[in-house]
Amino acid sequence: MSESNLELCYMPATEAIKKFQEKTLSPVELVSEIIKRSEKVNATLNVFNYTCFEDALEKAKKAEKRYLDNSNELLPLEGIPLAIKDEAGIKGQPNTFGSLILKDNISEHTDADLEKLTNSGAVIHARSTCPEFSLTSFTHSRLNGVTHNPWNTKMTPGGSSGGSAAALASGATTLATGSDIGGSIRIPASACGIVGFKPPFGRNAQEPPYNLDQYCVVGPMARTVSDCALMQNVMCGPHPKDIVSIRPKINLPLNYPDIKGWKIAYSMDLGYFEVDKEVEQNTLQALEKFKSLGATVTEVKLNWKKEEIESACYSHYASFFAKTVADLLPEHKEKLSSYALMNAQSAEVHMKALLDNKKIYYPQLGANLGLSPNECAIVAGEMYSELSPILDQYDAFISPTNNLPAVKADVDLEKDPVIINGKEQVGRDMCWTMCYPFNMLGRLPVLSVPSGFASNGIPTGIQIISRSYADEVVFQAGFNYEKLDPWLQNSQNRPKI
Repeated sequence: MSESNLELCYMPATEAIKKFQEKTLSPVELVSEIIKRSEKVNATLNVFNYTCFEDALEKAKKAEKRYLDNSNELLPLEGIPLAIKDEAGIKGQPNTFGSLILKDNISEHTDADLEKLTNSGAVIHARSTCPEFSLTSFTHSRLNGVTHNPWNTKMTPGGSSGGSAAALASGATTLATGSDIGGSIRIPASACGIVGFKPPFGRNAQEPPYNLDQYCVVGPMARTVSDCALMQNVMCGPHPKDIVSIRPKINLPLNYPDIKGWKIAYSMDLGYFEVDKEVEQNTLQALEKFKSLGATVTEVKLNWKKEEIESACYSHYASFFAKTVADLLPEHKEKLSSYALMNAQSAEVHMKALLDNKKIYYPQLGANLGLSPNECAIVAGEMYSELSPILDQYDAFISPTNNLPAVKADVDLEKDPVIINGKEQVGRDMCWTMCYPFNMLGRLPVLSVPSGFASNGIPTGIQIISRSYADEVVFQAGFNYEKLDPWLQNSQNRPKI
């Protein structure tokens, strides 16, 4: 692929739409180059498990005609390539959730969280890989195999929206969807050097029953902050299937004023994480950039307790998401990936602990199970009571997104220790990411943006947090920070794939 054609594959959606309107670029040209790039990238990285290229080209031709006709009915993402995480359903398309159990599943309807996107003019060309039932922080499964990080193929792109993030970083799509139950948008956004937004609970409509769980949200993934905002403006708003989807719909600006005079707080470890030295160094450098933008930056201390938080978080997962997989055990145990089986068994341990009215330590997770919903809520309330004064005093709060750049692409939770600063970590799945506390505090908006690179080539990231439902604040911070170094828009900052 020539350098000029590769530039098309990395072109922001906002710029592409402008060129479509000016008739200096055609949706067919863009989609054709994305398809070529997708074929090359997928052979190496395994980012897609389903493609619909012919259909995508037909839709691109229709979009091209609407632009040429100066149609008054142009849609917000008209002609923009979009990859869909293989977790949500589109009527008539495969929807496997990365599981052998559902390898032949075809969606009978389009899920609530995708309806707005399928009606936005976006050109869906592929479904991106995820781990089985999106249950973990990396992306491999028995059905799809291993998805690789484009910056270093020995490492994971993160999970569970790993296929989406790796596709974006390698120029195989312009926009992509993600979901975030414990960091599944932000973990791979950080590990792949892209932008990912965890919206506050209820902002973006979802399919029942997951819409009722405050940990669980769906959101946009992109290469620029403005593209992320553009896509978020399509995704957000109420839906008749989702009782918690918030009215009224909001529209984020795509450009923002400066942040001179802002007060920004940060915590390097959130009170209990072991943070890799390179992650720490890159985070400090990112904070210096905020200072150069005219913000004051202050370190704050959180006294969050690891044991309490992880036990509450994993008890919640065990009762909600892992229980869904546990129900499959009687018939399908032999088809599950090892980590899916581990999660399913955690649900059984959790239910036993609740029935026996005692906590049971589950070594595979490194946490106690058996906390009741009330006990989990108490822990989250205590977390927020400590963070809330900080959010009131400062405009934004920042921490690393992941406390380790990445783990191996084919990591085995049973066999492979996670080592940070020479110390083996407990609870191998979530020990290398600092995202899940903000799922427990689900009404806080969180934007992950790149912070630099580790010596193994893997990007690192920071997450920007603000007050409940203050979405515009995190985008304003990210937009100004991005202007200092536009990441993947610089050809020197792209993976060599």
